[in-house]
Amino acid sequence: MRITASVGDCRVAFTQTLLELAREDASIYALASDSRGSVTLGNFTKELPGQFVEIGIAEQNEIGVAAGLAAMGKKPFVCAPASFLSARSLEQIKVDVAYSRQNVKIVGVSGGISYGALGYTHHSTHDLAVMRAIAGIEVYLPCDAAQTRAMTRSLASRAGGAYVRMGRGMVPDIYQKEAPFEPGKSNLLRNGGDLTIIAAGEMVYHAMEAAKRLGEDNISACVLDMHTIKPLDEAAILKAAARTGRLVTMEEHSRYGGLGGAAAEVICGAQPVPLLILALPDEDIIPGKSAEVFAYYGLDGAGASQRIAAWMNQ
Repeated sequence: MRITASVGDCRVAFTQTLLELAREDASIYALASDSRGSVTLGNFTKELPGQFVEIGIAEQNEIGVAAGLAAMGKKPFVCAPASFLSARSLEQIKVDVAYSRQNVKIVGVSGGISYGALGYTHHSTHDLAVMRAIAGIEVYLPCDAAQTRAMTRSLASRAGGAYVRMGRGMVPDIYQKEAPFEPGKSNLLRNGGDLTIIAAGEMVYHAMEAAKRLGEDNISACVLDMHTIKPLDEAAILKAAARTGRLVTMEEHSRYGGLGGAAAEVICGAQPVPLLILALPDEDIIPGKSAEVFAYYGLDGAGASQRIAAWMNQ
C-alpha cells in the first residue's frame, strides 16, 4: 500500500459525506453540542436545517435526543468533542443507546490529544477503553479522509450503536480516493516478516513511517490498519502473531484498555507471542500540538522505530 504525499481532514470528509447522504435520505440527522464549527457542520446546517438539531453545551441531552430520534425511525449522528462524549455522556450512551438498542452513531471529534494546548481536560485518552466495554457499541478510528468517507457511508447503512473517534487537524493520506473499508476487517498496508505493527487512527501513518525506518535497519515490519477496534479483527491478529512472531501496537490512547489491551486479550490464550504496546503513559499528558506530543512520547515514526528496534534487540 502506497502512502500519498497529500493530506486531508477527517472532519471535513465526514461532514461532506454525511451531507451527500442526507440529501438523499431525510431520516439522517446531525446533532451538535454548540460544536458545529469544531465538527465543520456549517454547510450541513445551511442546506438541511430541518435535519439538524442544535443542543447547546449539553452532551448528555444530545445523546438522549438522538436516542429519541432513533426510536422514531431516524438515523441520528451525534457530533461533539470526544473528550466530553466519552466522559459526561457515558450513562446515556450505556442506557439510552446501547441497552435500548438504538441506531445512534456517536462521532467524537478532536479525539486523543488533538485538542493540543487545551490540555488534560480536553484530552480523550480513555475513550476506546470505555466504549469497547459497553455491549452494543461498535468502535471505529478512521486514519485519513478517504477512509472516513467510506466509513461514514458504511455507518449510515448499518443499524445499531457506534462510536467513531477522529482527530482535529489535517492528516497524511494513507489511501487513494476509494479506501477499502469493511467493519471488523483490518487492512494490510505493508508486508514484513520480522514483526507486525498494528495501528489505528492517526497512528497508522506513524506506523508506516516507523516500518520504513526499520526497513533501513534490515528489520522487516508488516503493518495492519486496525480501523475497527470493536468488532476486532481477531483472525488477522492471530495470523500476524503466527506469521511474524512479534506484535507491536501503536495508539493515541492510554496504554490501558485500548488497542494494545485488545490485542493482548486475543493472543494471550490462543497465540502467545511477545507484544510491545506503544501508547500514552499513565500520567497527565503534556499539552501541545499533536506532532509535539507524539514526538515527546516516542509515538512518531522516528521515536517508534527506535523503541521497536531496541525491543527487538533485547
